[in-house]
Amino acid sequence: EVQLVESGGGLVQTGGSLRLSCKASGLSSGDPVIGWFRQAPGKEREGISCHKSRDSTTYIAVDMKGRATMSYDNAETAAYLQLKDLQPDDTATYYCAAYTGYGNSCLFVREYDYWGQGAQVTVSS
Repeated sequence: EVQLVESGGGLVQTGGSLRLSCKASGLSSGDPVIGWFRQAPGKEREGISCHKSRDSTTYIAVDMKGRATMSYDNAETAAYLQLKDLQPDDTATYYCAAYTGYGNSCLFVREYDYWGQGAQVTVSS
């Protein structure tokens, strides 16, 4: 059984920083792709960053460049998302997700087979 467990969410003031963690287990031996997404109330889920283990490449959404950094620990199958300069518009539930095998853009929600339960991030003004 594949499990993805996020941690590190919480309440932060405008301009603050936060680090989210995602621990994956049960993935098959194929090179996993791990992605970070977020969904604000009333909005669609959107991709933030993703990492392809096959070639150790990390991608980041254009509008998050400079404020989000993703890292991945292959030995631990754990992913991290460092967020900085957070704004009230960043308030959302943040999810990590995974798939194995080949796909298209790893920033697309539809590519993923497995999802964590989500971690709430609230940015106060």
